[in-house]
Amino acid sequence: MPATVTPLRTPPSHPQSRRPAHVQALQRPPALVKVCELAFLRFEVPDLDATEAFLLDFGMRRTERTADSLVMRGTGASPCIYAATRGPKARFVGSAFTVPAGTDLERLAERSGGRRLDPKAIPGGGQGIELIDPAGHSVWLLRDRPALEPLPVREPLLAMTNTVLHKPRINAGVRAPVEPAAVVRLGHVAIQTADFPTMSQWYMRHLGLIPTDVQYLSDGSPALSFFRLDLGDEPADHHTFVIVGGLEDKVEHSAYEVVDLDAVGQGQQVLRAKGHKHLWGIGRHVLGSQIFDYWFDPNGLQFEHYTDGDVFTADFETHYSEFDLGSIWAWGVDIPPAMKPRMSPAVLWRVLKLVLAKKLAPQRLKLFGQAIGIPARPWM
Repeated sequence: MPATVTPLRTPPSHPQSRRPAHVQALQRPPALVKVCELAFLRFEVPDLDATEAFLLDFGMRRTERTADSLVMRGTGASPCIYAATRGPKARFVGSAFTVPAGTDLERLAERSGGRRLDPKAIPGGGQGIELIDPAGHSVWLLRDRPALEPLPVREPLLAMTNTVLHKPRINAGVRAPVEPAAVVRLGHVAIQTADFPTMSQWYMRHLGLIPTDVQYLSDGSPALSFFRLDLGDEPADHHTFVIVGGLEDKVEHSAYEVVDLDAVGQGQQVLRAKGHKHLWGIGRHVLGSQIFDYWFDPNGLQFEHYTDGDVFTADFETHYSEFDLGSIWAWGVDIPPAMKPRMSPAVLWRVLKLVLAKKLAPQRLKLFGQAIGIPARPWM
């Protein structure tokens, strides 16, 4: 007889108004401002040459380059989606969001505890203020950003997809060009934090984010949230900002949208041919539905190509599901060890300090361990 195998299943998801009784709702505080775009991310890296080479192969285009700084764009109108300065080690510095035109930056700075930025320091131009989140990350809120002329990008091939019921492609084959997957725009960033409640409240308060999907531990406490922008009736990506409860404060990955599945696939071929280090994919996520492919840059930072993501208007109700590793992806190869928590001596020491400082309850740590300790795909 064949061995018993855990059946495949889609984790149940509950709207907030009908969530299980033990599940704690992630309440939204009044927003100081509602940001309208994730503009760019800021990093420090030790080797700008190697970083630029990877980003070009990844599908970005160079906007500015000096001996100590690098600014990259996509094919969209944004003048910057990635900015790096030279530093002693690779690290995530912070994120930059745009705010609606006419936002009173002086008043916003007073209410949020921010400071005005020197316009010369803003890649691509504009005006803005800087906030510091509870983990020490820099958060820029910008307005009056000049737009660039979008760059040419090929049409998606999906309209010519033949299915069992619909066959629009006749007397023709699919021949996606073998080239870097042209990055159109920056889609989202995911960060890990040891203090999920504080960080989630701070970002909802200061950016006006809406939780689209919240994942909870077995005791009902929220542990991970996918946040979208509040654009009213305009559809927004399922998530632009992700907060993951964990053992440290760090960036998890950043994600960049490409035109279609063939761009993801051919982009993988180019990156492999150029000798870059693959992380995970190709697969499809559950929450957000994106088709994904993850890579390491030369600094060990994680970058994602994605396409075909969900979008929601502001009135869509927050949904809740139980956290486990299997809920991260619907199909594809097993999640790699590099994307799971690793208990090194340094991490153990950090956890001990958090427990002693009463910033991390032993019971919550135990529940995290239980959630990630169960094999997501035991047959793989």
